[in-house]
Amino acid sequence: MVPEQASYDPDPHAHPGLHAIAIFEAAKGLLALFVASGLELLGPAPLVRWLHELTGRLQLDPDHGALGWLSQAIDPDSVHIAAAIALLYGLMRLVEAWGLWRVKAWASWLGCLGAAVYLPFDVYALFRHPGWMAWSVLGINLLVVWVLARDLLRRRR
Repeated sequence: MVPEQASYDPDPHAHPGLHAIAIFEAAKGLLALFVASGLELLGPAPLVRWLHELTGRLQLDPDHGALGWLSQAIDPDSVHIAAAIALLYGLMRLVEAWGLWRVKAWASWLGCLGAAVYLPFDVYALFRHPGWMAWSVLGINLLVVWVLARDLLRRRR
């Protein structure tokens, strides 16, 4: 007796969109790991110096505004916290990428929910700063949500 085959084919070659998203997520994960490493290796001194240079080039008041607050908030503890957050984010993205590459349902759920969380912010950014960049980010996130949601719906059938 031959076992009944599921209607959903888990062959990763049948889903090139999942591979494309997996590569994108892996790139984001690696970038976050590089950021975490850089924060730990460099420490707060170069960050504060770069922030002061940026404040000077933009001719902003260093005692007021977000850049002034940020330069005062950068210390060794805050750099360690930022590095830890970047490390966790990077590891999560790499695990998601691995799961999408292997066509795991949990990875599609994780990716779909993760991309959908950004959609309200993308729409807000589109209204605040309309332009090709805002449209591109919104379009990419909508495409990711659509591909992953379609994958999840196919699994249910």
